[in-house]
Order: sequence, then C-alpha cells, then structure tokens
Amino acid sequence: MKTLIIDDVHFYLIDKLRSEGFELLYKPDIKEDEFLQLLPSIEIMVVRSKFKITQFVIEKAQKLKLIARAGAGMDNIDVEEAEKHKITLVNAAEGNRNAVAEHALSLLLNVFNKINQGDSQVRNQIFDRETNRGEELAGKTIGIIGYGNTGKAFAKILSGFDVEVLAYDRYLKNYSDQYARESSMEEINNLSDIISLHVPLDASNKELFNQQYYNRFKKPIFIINTSRGELLQFDILLNLINKSKISGFGLDVFENEKFETFTNKQKVQFSKLSEYPFGIFSPHVAGWTTRSYLKISEVLAKKIIQFKNNFHE
Repeated sequence: MKTLIIDDVHFYLIDKLRSEGFELLYKPDIKEDEFLQLLPSIEIMVVRSKFKITQFVIEKAQKLKLIARAGAGMDNIDVEEAEKHKITLVNAAEGNRNAVAEHALSLLLNVFNKINQGDSQVRNQIFDRETNRGEELAGKTIGIIGYGNTGKAFAKILSGFDVEVLAYDRYLKNYSDQYARESSMEEINNLSDIISLHVPLDASNKELFNQQYYNRFKKPIFIINTSRGELLQFDILLNLINKSKISGFGLDVFENEKFETFTNKQKVQFSKLSEYPFGIFSPHVAGWTTRSYLKISEVLAKKIIQFKNNFHE
C-alpha cells in the first residue's frame, strides 16, 4: 500500500513499514504543492501537525484508506469528512501517555514549589527562603478533566502523593478505578484545588471551556494544561488571575504556538502572563520525550500493519 509520511517520525516506523512491504514515501520536509500532487495516489497517510487534513485534501486523496496520526490529538483532521469517505483514523495516544503524565506532574510540582523563581534568584545570588516557601500536594483534591489515555496515566502517577483524585469524562461510564473516582463536573468544580486538562479539542469543547466554566470553581485553583491551548485561552486565564481565581498555572500548550504570528492582543496578553511568578510554560513537549518518540512509532506501526492485514483479508 502506497504510504506517505509528511512529518518527522522515529526511524523505527520507516524501517518497520518497509520491512512489511509498504511502498513508502518519507517526506518530512514536503511542501504543500508536492503534497497536493502526490495525494491522488496515496492509500495511507501518516501525519503529525504539518498540514491540516481538510475536506479539500480528503476529496483530492481519492485512494486514501487510512490516516494515522503520530500523536494523540486529531484536531488537525476533518474527522467527519474522513468518516464520510470511509477513511479509517488511528492515533498513537498509548505511545506518549506516560510522557504527558510525567510532564503534567513536573509542571504542577514546579509551580507548587516555585522552582523556577528560586532557581532564577539563586543564579542572581539572591538566597531568599521565605518568598520561595512552597505548597505540598498531600491533602489536596485534584480534578482530572478527561479520563482517557493521558488522564488515567496522570491519575496513576499521582497515586503516591496522598491526594484525592476526581475524574470526569463525558464519553465514559463506570470508570472509577484504584487511582481516581468517577465524578460529576459540578463535584470537581466544588472540591478541586487543582485541575488538569486531558481532553481532545473539538467544537463542543471549544464552547464548554469558556469563562463561565472556569468561574464555577469554588476555590482558587492551580491549573495544568497539557491538552490544547484553545481550552484555556490567554484572555480567560488573565481574567481568572485578575479575579484571584487562579493560584498558579502550568501551560505546555497555547492558543497560538507561533510567536511570529501573534496578534498585537496576544503579544500583550502573553507579556502579562509571563510576568506572573506563579506560572510556568513549556513549548508543547509534554508528549515528546526521547522514549515517547520511539513508542509512538511502535504503536503506529502495529496499527498500520494490522489495518493492511485486515484490509487484504
């Protein structure tokens, strides 16, 4: 099956597919013109986030049977249009769930213990213990929004910290386990000291995670977002900070992840957020560790090979 890979992936995926007889085109530096020229002959496409797989792309890819996402989120793919054309969609969320969970924890512990602030001060020969007094996780209530691969992995990693973990997932039922208790959104709003977002980006979530949603929390919260930046936009976060509804934040994702394309409004908002000592940023790397880079390709190779075998049965 003719397979086009349009983003960087671990060499494991390339070697494995070639060894299984796939006709493979590995083009991580492909430009849009060449991409569109190749589309009509492609049966399998492996993507990360290089291009949006729109209705136009799907209609042009007349032989396309499978889109494999090297990661978890599917928000750069027109899922409804793909399903209409009977194109199978797979991702590799199992490959980076532990990486995301560990990164979410590191953001949380960093904010709680003011690690960045303390490090900056010590480097400038300021030894101020009192202003760097931290918090402890023990005794806190953590609300996990979205209890799929990364949400469950985060709950598991929290199990040694003497915290109560509440989980909400509107797509699941009876999902309480030894790491988290199934909860309503209202219960999470009322009880949480910390929330961590682990939901996909779709039209309904864009509407759900608005200013009114965050205003429902009864206590000032620490918030961690390793999901998608549109779920906690700059203006909403600034508004919550100004209302003293945020105790700290850790952001791995942003509504716009290309600084050179920031609007003037986004530049001002990000500058203000950068001034707050109780926040921390990372450049969308939560799921992108050395190990997860390999694991994503291992998971994806297995799913692609299984698809081909089933297709030819």
